[in-house]
Amino acid sequence: MSTSSGKESASGGGADPAPKPSRRVFSPEYKLAMVAEYESAANGEKGAILRREGLYSSHIIEWTRARDAGQLGNGGAEKTDAATTVAGARVKKSAEQIELEKLRRQNEKLQADLKKTRMALDIMGKAHALLEELSESADDDSPPKRS
Repeated sequence: MSTSSGKESASGGGADPAPKPSRRVFSPEYKLAMVAEYESAANGEKGAILRREGLYSSHIIEWTRARDAGQLGNGGAEKTDAATTVAGARVKKSAEQIELEKLRRQNEKLQADLKKTRMALDIMGKAHALLEELSESADDDSPPKRS
């Protein structure tokens, strides 16, 4: 390993032997065609389709979910901003939607806490009643007198 070749690649003088791969982008038409072909294929042929196209089963799963949600078959009007993934499944939420989800989660937590508190109070009431009953029965039973 020579130091001169390291300087060349660092300074940009030499060509990088392994350039960084670029991310593949698939059109909505291609995604729909692949999902349709994959779904119509027999179980033994599905893996061959994925290998032929260089895809993973997760691609098909994401694209199927996007298609079922109506985000894939929109005539090529799929969003391309940073807030949307390749499958178009994630859309940036508004501040109101985020606050609404936060409040719903908080409401669910508070309802669960209320349920636990009510159960604890019910148990405490039953324990109190039991202790009162035991106390009354202890008062009624006077110890035997010895003579």
